[in-house]
Amino acid sequence: MATPTVNVGVLALQGSFREHMKLLQGLPGVLVSEIRTAEELRSADALVIPGGESTTMALIAERLGLFPALQEFVAAGNPCWGTCAGLIFLANKLTAGGKEGGQKLIGGINCSVCRNFFGSQIDSFETCLPTPPCIAEQGGDDTYRAVFIRAPAITEVGPDCEVLATYKLTKEELVKTQGRESVIVAVRSKNLMATSFHPELTSDARWHRYFVDIVRGHVAAHGPAKGAPVPQAAPKSSCRPLDMPVY
Repeated sequence: MATPTVNVGVLALQGSFREHMKLLQGLPGVLVSEIRTAEELRSADALVIPGGESTTMALIAERLGLFPALQEFVAAGNPCWGTCAGLIFLANKLTAGGKEGGQKLIGGINCSVCRNFFGSQIDSFETCLPTPPCIAEQGGDDTYRAVFIRAPAITEVGPDCEVLATYKLTKEELVKTQGRESVIVAVRSKNLMATSFHPELTSDARWHRYFVDIVRGHVAAHGPAKGAPVPQAAPKSSCRPLDMPVY
């Protein structure tokens, strides 16, 4: 039986959208579209919000009049996955680390997020974390590479928010400053998923396959998107090979 085709849009305003597209296009039955307008968003079965600079992306989205469409898309129950900056957008509440004057949020995930929890750009790092059961179902190793670039962290979740991954703090000053020994770095709430780290900056596509499974389940239950199809975009090649240090 042929694999049903789904159309996954990637918000292409700023950040690592090309890296997400490259991994998604390597999966069977997945069409990938760059999303910059409300019309393009209506053609997508799901949306990925990439890592990048959340304030910059918010300003561009507001200038393009895209924020109401993004909020409507998420509120309608469509699958959406945010990585790093995308996590900030999908959180219901932003605590410490927010920009002066506030950070505009799409919302949808009942969690609180601390922007730049781990520090500035020079505090970026990568580590191997235990593979959670939902990702282990995709096969592969019992660990995965987690790349944190000026990353946020989830400090609190509501009862309807499933914790998928945590990170144990190893620096004594972080434990002392934050008053905790670990933080949440991946969550799922129904069709919404968010990660503090960047799976798109590695060659491990298991998180992407897991999200596509969520998308297929949604399309099977509710049907495909009703908007006019957007031609599949081909991401520009990057001089940086996948699975290399990126910070």
